[in-house]
Amino acid sequence: MTGTGPLSRHPTGTWNFEPPPPGWAVYIEPTPKRIRAVLGGETVADSTHALLLSESGHQPVYYFPPEDVRSDLLEPNDRRSHCPKKGEAIYYTVRAGGRVEEAAAWSYPQPLEAARSISAHIAFYFERIDHWFEEDEEVFGHAKDPYHRIDAYPSSRLVRVSLGGEVLAESRRAVALFESNLPARWYLPREDIRVRLMPTDTVTTCAYKGRARYYAVELASGERIPDLVWTYPEPLRDGLAVRGLLCFFNERVDLELDGELQQRPETAWSGGRRA
Repeated sequence: MTGTGPLSRHPTGTWNFEPPPPGWAVYIEPTPKRIRAVLGGETVADSTHALLLSESGHQPVYYFPPEDVRSDLLEPNDRRSHCPKKGEAIYYTVRAGGRVEEAAAWSYPQPLEAARSISAHIAFYFERIDHWFEEDEEVFGHAKDPYHRIDAYPSSRLVRVSLGGEVLAESRRAVALFESNLPARWYLPREDIRVRLMPTDTVTTCAYKGRARYYAVELASGERIPDLVWTYPEPLRDGLAVRGLLCFFNERVDLELDGELQQRPETAWSGGRRA
């Protein structure tokens, strides 16, 4: 549903039937996992019957049956919104453990027919809740997509990274990481980086690989390009194969594999922005 996936807003492949228009797909399914949401030290939702809603262009969202949510911690909020795929949403302020999160939860009391299974279910903004658990493991960033996959392989292909004719890195010891809906990434040993790297304050979270830290690159001209390289110093399970390795945004550099120049992918990071 995200990136370049088959039901995303910018799919790269084709179907042999007429799919929903890009950006219009909604898929709702029960999850077998126990899902918990904790705010201010209090469990505000705890369910073994949650629904997982996937929507084109968005990360998945858990919807809880109302009986599995602490209704005493919710207060009606004046906010309202309309989704052309799901209907009219009402919002709730969440008060728990001394914390107050305005309009942090929402529900569709009378959803459109295509989304009727989430009727009266309650969802929370992931980033507004302190801790999320799938079974007894804490998860970060967003709810995990059960159809998301990461494969990482050692590769002896010659990987050369350059910019404006200056070689920034060259390696035959890369780890190629293939992740659903994203460009292939080439993680390199630090010893194979030819330019000076300077840590920045930027930190991002991937629900699958963990927290990434970023580096600026200093070119031979003295120009510094911020946040061009990242690493996972202490990755989650899906990122263990690239622990401590360094990766360049191939949207913003010239990447050659065995002498063949690769086309720069177009993503949210192409202009230096981070998703």
